This record gives sequence, structure tokens and C-alpha cells, in this order.
Amino acid sequence: MTRLALIGLLPLALAAPAVAQTMDHSSMPGMAMPAASAPAKAAPKPKPAADPHAGHDMSAMAPPASQSTPAPVAADPHAGHDMSTMAPGAMPGMAMPDKPTDQAAMPEMAGHDMSAMAQPEIPKSPPPPPPTDHAADRFFSPAAMAAARAQLKREHGAMPLSTVMVNLAEYQARSGADGYRWEGQAWFGGDINRLVVKTEGEGARGEGVESAEVQALYSRAVGVYTDLQVGVRQDVEPYGRTYATVGFESLLPYWFDVEGAAFLSTKGDLLARLEGTYDLRLTNRLILQPRAELNFAAQSTPETRTGSGLSNAELGLRLRYEIRREFAPYIGVSWDRKAGKTADYARARGEDIEATSVVVGIKAFF
Repeated sequence: MTRLALIGLLPLALAAPAVAQTMDHSSMPGMAMPAASAPAKAAPKPKPAADPHAGHDMSAMAPPASQSTPAPVAADPHAGHDMSTMAPGAMPGMAMPDKPTDQAAMPEMAGHDMSAMAQPEIPKSPPPPPPTDHAADRFFSPAAMAAARAQLKREHGAMPLSTVMVNLAEYQARSGADGYRWEGQAWFGGDINRLVVKTEGEGARGEGVESAEVQALYSRAVGVYTDLQVGVRQDVEPYGRTYATVGFESLLPYWFDVEGAAFLSTKGDLLARLEGTYDLRLTNRLILQPRAELNFAAQSTPETRTGSGLSNAELGLRLRYEIRREFAPYIGVSWDRKAGKTADYARARGEDIEATSVVVGIKAFF
């Protein structure tokens, strides 16, 4: 009986050295320990004791069906190492720069020009020519295709259009005899070439028309916002003179609408005119428009009572309300003054050289 008890205690005696050795918990599943908790020096690993179950068939000792066998876990590569002496960031794959934008801390980016990466490459070769083979050419005659292409051009920019614009049609209330004034134009053509007819004039109540002119011009677009105009001007009142005309219309930056022209008469008189307007939108329908018109002469002409230099200037401020874009009544104020030798001619005839008027009028186009 005593011999059997000693034989039963023999496996426990053989397993005692293995139990007494330092347990490496980092090799156990789910028990990886941080580097700071590792011992300063790894203890020497004792020689493992002999397996007491060597030679026994363990396949018959299968675990119960209710228990699942844990998945194998890879051994920790740092198990048994002293990690306390390693500087932060010294582990492979754990080096982090202090500043992400510091190229010195990013050796893989050192020496590279990163500014070139943000600029896309712009091709310098000319664009390919438009295609000349059209599937419709296989089924329709050349005459039918030419007519269809002409129609397409007309509907996408080459279609002739026409417009009549009345910029000023107003009654002027002022000291003395009240007056009236008109200015407008009509044009026919396309986006590039147009025939333009302009007219303007003024008069006084009870005295008839004081001045009136008509211009017939050929207008050609020389820029996106600029038209060059050449033609003739015919004065109806007060003197029937004919002028050759060269002028322009342009829309300047910030939406300043500017017109200018030079006039050379059949008698050698050289005149010039410069006009400008600006639409200041107070609301979508209420618009305040400052306006200026300056007239010049290269020489004094007693027959037309026009002096050299600046002959007269008109400044106006008009407030219009667009009932529709095509129809807008307005009210405002206009100041007109003759200057230089032109003012001297007016004084000699007993005329006023300056007038301030309250105006009421209509601006329209159709």
C-alpha cells in the first residue's frame, strides 16, 4: 500500500521544478504584457522536465463537445526581452515625427519638391480638328445637309435680329420754357455685323426743335464687349450739315456703358462726343442711373455757334422702375451747361448758358 502511494506521488515530484520556474505570461493567449512590466533581466530558462505523459495515447481524452478549442495565438516576439531600456519610438514601425510637415523627420520625402505635385500638366499641343465625317451624310444629299447646317447656324448665333431702343424720352421742367429730349437707336443684324441707326435731339415748348440729328452706321464687334462703328451723321436742326462718323460702343469693367464718336463735316469741322452711363441696382426693379455727356470741338465755328474745346456738358441722375425689363418709367434731374466760346455765343444771343431740369420720362425697348 505504501509502495502504491509513493508511485502516485512520483509525477508530482517530477513536475515540481516546472511549476517552480518563472511563468512567462506573454506566451499565454490574451495575456501579452506591456514592455514596461518586463523584468530588468530575463531569468535563465531551466531545462524543461520530461513530459510525464510521454508514451501515452492522449487521443482518447477528447474535450467535451460543449467546450470549444481556443484558436492558436502567435507567440509574442518581444516575450522575455527587457523593453525598459528602449527609447520611445525605437521600435520598428513606431517612429512618429514631431511635425507631420517636417521633411527632416520624414526621410522618405526628403529631397522631393512637393509643390510640383499640385500643378496639373497643361497640354501644349493644339486641339484635334473637328470631325468631318458625319453619319447623316450617308443618308441625305449634300444640298439637304448644307441647308440643315445653315439653319443650325442661324439658330445658334447667326440668326439676324432687330431691336429698337429708346434710352431717353423725357419732359424737362425748368425755369423759363419747359423742354423735351429724346435719344434712341435701332439695329438689325447678328452678333458680329449690324446696321445701326441712331437719333437724338431736344427742343423747347412753344419754340420747336432746337437740335436734331440722325446717324446711319455699320457696326462690327471687334471684341467681346466692344463694337466699332463707322458711317454718316446728318444734322436736321439747326444747321443741315453732314459728317463722316467713326465711333465705338463698349461695356467696361464694373458694367460701365461707354460710347464715343468723332465727326468730320463736309466743311472741315471736327467734333467729338463722349457718353457714359452706369446702372446702380437698388432692387431687382428699381435702378439709379448716373449719366454724363461731353461734346468737344477742334475749332470755333461762328456759323454753328460752337466754340473750340469743351462746348457743353450734361450730367444727369435718373431713377427708373422696371415694370417689365422692356418698359421702365423714370424721374430724375438733369444739369446742362455750355462752356468756353460756345457760352460766349449763347450770351451774345441772349440765351441761358446753364439749365437745371426735373425730368420725367420712359426707357423702353422692343
